[in-house]
Amino acid sequence: MYAKFLGYTGSITSCEEWIKEHYKKPDHRKILLDEIAEMQEDIRKLREDIENFGVKRDAGVARIASMQKELRGTIAQVEQFTSTKDRKGLLMAGADRAIRELMFIFKDDPIESPLHEASMSVWARMQLEE
Repeated sequence: MYAKFLGYTGSITSCEEWIKEHYKKPDHRKILLDEIAEMQEDIRKLREDIENFGVKRDAGVARIASMQKELRGTIAQVEQFTSTKDRKGLLMAGADRAIRELMFIFKDDPIESPLHEASMSVWARMQLEE
């Protein structure tokens, strides 16, 4: 977002692609999804152990209940992360498009400079809302 203030004229999408290419960061959503798969496998194995009398039934059932609670919490966290990311991406893309259209409409107009200042205020406010 700050590239826009520094005079970057490309779109947010192309800037994001460049950043992703040069500055890799961990994919927390993928990590959580992998954890979910591992938890499901652990629950499946524990059920098998209970059926094969490797684990006492009462202890196993209590452990399965706590593991399922943890699993549901992780699933909720993934859903929240995904919806927040999708919402923010849509908001930023819409704001970028609106500001570009306004700048194009008022190009070479006396209002262009105040409009540019206002657009910078909008970007700053959107960043604070994170």
